[in-house]
Formats: sequence, structure tokens, C-alpha cells
Amino acid sequence: MDRTHAQTWLDAYVTAWKSYDADEIGALFSDDVSYRYYAYAEPVVGRAALVASWLGEPDSTEADSSTASTRDAPGTYEAAYAPVAVDGDVVVATGTSTYYDEPGGAVTQVFDNCFVMRFDDAGRCCAFTEYYTKRP
Repeated sequence: MDRTHAQTWLDAYVTAWKSYDADEIGALFSDDVSYRYYAYAEPVVGRAALVASWLGEPDSTEADSSTASTRDAPGTYEAAYAPVAVDGDVVVATGTSTYYDEPGGAVTQVFDNCFVMRFDDAGRCCAFTEYYTKRP
């Protein structure tokens, strides 16, 4: 893993988020990915479970829907992330996620994000933890 590949992956991550395309999302992650939406969350484990979660579908093996994300409406968010450290297969990236009240509307929330990620030999993310803070 190098900074160029890490940036390419992060850009694809934003593209997949904006598209909510299952194939684009799945292509980013290994079969056995462990993904945490925030540091203290139980991980979503496995590519299929993660794709379902991104698409707002609870994992069918879970008793509750806490592993499902909420889809953001098209045009109501932007994001930009960049690697700040690359060490072998580990990447740390920071950036911002910005949300709008409607497409082209006023900013309602901005989050400062930090991602800690590990990649497999194929360049797919196999471990992901997000840390974030909402700006006042």
C-alpha cells in the first residue's frame, strides 16, 4: 500500500457512498472485512453483511437493525478524505463529511473524520474503524 493507492481507494469509497451501488461498495472490501462505523461499535463482519448495512438493510442474521446504516439522500452530502500515514498494509486517513439540508442547500452538519484501515494483498480493505467528531 502506498499513498497513491490509498487516495485512489478513498476516492472510490466516496464514489461508492454516493452511488449506493452494491458492486462498487463490495469491490472496496475483502470477503472477511471487519468494519466499525465508530470506535466502540460492534463490527459488521463480512463483505455481504457490510454491503447490506451500507444499503440500509439489517443483517438478516442479527436480531436487531443496529448494523444497518441510514441512506443519505442524493445530493445532501459531500466528503473528502486523504491519507496522512501509510505503514505497510495500514492506512490512517482524515477528512470531512459535510451534510446539507437539501441538494444545493445550507450546510447542516460537518464531521471531522479519521479512518484507520488495514488492506489485504489485493488492495481491498479488510479492517476499518471510523472516528469522528461533529463540528459545533
